[in-house]
Amino acid sequence: MVSFPNCKINLGLNIIGKRSDGYHDLETVFYPIRIKEAVEIIEKEKLEFSISGLAIAGQGENNFCIKAYHLLKKDFPQLPSVQMHLHKAIPIGAGLGGGSADGAFTLKLLNQKFDLSLSEKQLIDYALQLGSDCPFFILNQPCFATGRGETLTQTDLDLSKFKIVIIHPGIHISTAWAFLQLSGSR
Repeated sequence: MVSFPNCKINLGLNIIGKRSDGYHDLETVFYPIRIKEAVEIIEKEKLEFSISGLAIAGQGENNFCIKAYHLLKKDFPQLPSVQMHLHKAIPIGAGLGGGSADGAFTLKLLNQKFDLSLSEKQLIDYALQLGSDCPFFILNQPCFATGRGETLTQTDLDLSKFKIVIIHPGIHISTAWAFLQLSGSR
């Protein structure tokens, strides 16, 4: 079974302040963009993970796809082992949410493939355990986001009459690093 995670852009970003848990409260609009990757899942005798396309630094077990699998496996021990393949096409560290999309789409894909019967709300709860913007990719519709980015209100924003051009200068910016640079965040 194959799924095609897309990326998102933030239309504006208002940082309200730092929270006691170390995160920041923010306001933004998440808008889905049609730049896509591919995640394929095949039932196998043991868990395997492979990547093609753009290079990803680090170990596979830190990938959002693998994290999503282990998150569901914890609550669904009957979940069989799978072979997962990710074709990476969304630039890493560009603020487009590619990794978050991969994790959220993997949750949806596993739910569908293995008939886990998880509701949208349950998938959102699992996605939030992966990352602050992961719940957006469960809905994958324009949303006004608050809190850490996890409190979502769907909007009827339609930019389909506009051309959106994404330019990636080849610079990797860690989200955690960027938020640490805010005044008073250290």
